[in-house]
Formats: sequence, structure tokens, C-alpha cells
Amino acid sequence: MPSASNDPENALSKSASRARLAEIIRKRSFGRGEITLASGRKSDFYFNLKPTMLDPEGATLLAELTYEALKDDNLDFVGGLEMGAVPLAGAIAQLSWIKGHPIAAFFVRKKPKEHGARLAVEGLARGETLQGKRIVIVEDVTTTGGSALKAVEAVRDAGGEIVLVLTMVDREEGASETFAAAGIAFRSLYKAGEFLKG
Repeated sequence: MPSASNDPENALSKSASRARLAEIIRKRSFGRGEITLASGRKSDFYFNLKPTMLDPEGATLLAELTYEALKDDNLDFVGGLEMGAVPLAGAIAQLSWIKGHPIAAFFVRKKPKEHGARLAVEGLARGETLQGKRIVIVEDVTTTGGSALKAVEAVRDAGGEIVLVLTMVDREEGASETFAAAGIAFRSLYKAGEFLKG
């Protein structure tokens, strides 16, 4: 029996899913016009992935493609910095359960709550920790990698092992170099250049 990776029907459907998701991102989440990015840089194009992540078809395709990219990494948890990682991590967790290969989700607060348990990492049950767990940090859009590094630090402080950082869209503005310098594997589903061509 052919494996999924060399099954032409599966490869075609993955390719078709990726093309369809790119269409959704282009329509719902990509725009032109001067903006200031979270990194403080100015740009003449932007990605706001929330309209794609919260669209029924967009959410499904993002979860499927991300799950496919991660399923062989033997992960325990998927998560990242609020707000961008929250819909992604939740969708991946749900799909991983349906596929029979559960990967739990969490998110990292930009700053810990000032009441209650005052946690930086949210989503874990009482007594549950990231200690010794294999974790992927997910992000919607990555520019320099600074935001994802905040999540990496919080996870490392909690004892977790970062397997990689996976972004939906790499703006190709320094993140690869940032993560290489930090010794962290970095992958993306799309590169900004794919959307700037047309």
C-alpha cells in the first residue's frame, strides 16, 4: 500500500487545499497600503489572518495543512502567543483528536493576568505542565520572529522543549535568521512573496 507522501491522490488534494487556502488568504486577509507592523517596521502590504482563521473553510484548511505539516513530529502540545495562535492551536487540537493523534493546545498571554492564578501559559488543567513536553509554537504571521520568541521563552521557562516554530505566513523579513541564530527550527505554510506576485 503506498504511503500518503507518495500517494498521488493525496498529494493532489494537499496541493489543491494549499491553493484554495491561498485564495482565501488573498481575499480575506491580504491587503496593500502603508501600515506599521508589530515589529515597528513600515510596510506597503499586510496580512491579517484572523478573517481567514475564523472563516469555516479557512479554519478547516489551516488546521488540515498545519496538522499534516506537524503530525510526524511526535508533539505533545501546540500553542503560541495570544491572539494570533489561539484559533490555530484550538483548530489543530480538535483535528488532531479527530485524526486519532491528539496534540493538546495552550496559549501564552502577552502579560500574565493580574488576578486569579496569574498564569503566563493558559489552557493547562490543574497539575498539568509543559515540563519535558515536545512543543510547537504556531503563529499566524511572522515578520522578525520577535513575537514567537516571547512564546518560546514562556514555554522554556515552563520546562517545555521547543521542537519548532511554524507560521502560516512568513513575511520574509528576518524570522528565518532570528530562529537560526536561536537554534530553533522554523517552517512556514506560505511566504509573503507568493501573495506579492499577483
